[in-house]
Amino acid sequence: MSEIKIGDKIQDFRLKDQKQNEVHLYDFAGKKVLLSFHPLAWTNVCAEQMKSLEENHEIFSRLNTVAFGISVDPIPSKRAWAKELGITHTKLLSDFWPHGEVARAYGIFREKEGVSQRANIIIDEEQKIIFFEEYLTHELPDISKIEKVLEQ
Repeated sequence: MSEIKIGDKIQDFRLKDQKQNEVHLYDFAGKKVLLSFHPLAWTNVCAEQMKSLEENHEIFSRLNTVAFGISVDPIPSKRAWAKELGITHTKLLSDFWPHGEVARAYGIFREKEGVSQRANIIIDEEQKIIFFEEYLTHELPDISKIEKVLEQ
């Protein structure tokens, strides 16, 4: 069951990206933010999901949006995976320790597997949730649907 719903102000977080830079969610006030959760790095669907964020970087920029990929993988794994996938613009955030803390706070942590649910959350310029969708583990999120939400 989800801990978040449309219209709520999203809970803040601080996570490190693949370059060990700290990302503070509330530093992005004034921009829309796409939080794209994926279960694990080094898996096919997760790779396609993160590559779609990277490939649409310019569209996100034009729509005043920052996209983040988030999973429970540790930073060294995120760094190697970003290099392998050719990801240079998209920050891949590590929700590694405390393990899955952000995913838990948002109600999308899968206790049995120890990973987050595949999900996209979009927040507006005031950190209010305007879109939330969960996906089956093997399902690639439709990036065109995300773009339509951002264009509204």
